[in-house]
Amino acid sequence: MYRIGQGIDFHKLVEGREFWLGGILIPHSKGALGHSDADVLLHAICDALLGAVSLGDIGQHFPDTDAAYKGIDSKVLLQKTYQLVGEKGYTLVNIDSTILLQAPKIRKYVDDMRAAIAGILNIPVDDISIKATTTEQLSFIGREEGIVATANVLLQKAS
Repeated sequence: MYRIGQGIDFHKLVEGREFWLGGILIPHSKGALGHSDADVLLHAICDALLGAVSLGDIGQHFPDTDAAYKGIDSKVLLQKTYQLVGEKGYTLVNIDSTILLQAPKIRKYVDDMRAAIAGILNIPVDDISIKATTTEQLSFIGREEGIVATANVLLQKAS
């Protein structure tokens, strides 16, 4: 038995914040604003995983009103999310994701992001796809005011 999940996350980009994406720190003049480290890619993957097993969303499990999650590393949130998936009897088959941002260009960081995510989820790097696109300077993304990530996951019932 298979389950598909889809997730999306948005964060405002501001100066003076570290830019965490896909579990790694990327040098940039801006970073994502959020209660946690604001890693939009990991948050989108969390939502996709939770949705696939009908467990709601990241805000339900790790609310931004809870001081325990203030500044938390999103890699921890992803690990805790995947534990919930495992408790429902599922394992991850693959992830396909897209990041929408104008800058910085992230192609040279994709392999490191894939490795970080694979390590957390204990799956092969080849089962993780990360793509990126700009919005051709259109909208809040094109003005470098924000970033969006989407993720789709396929889960399989553990045997």
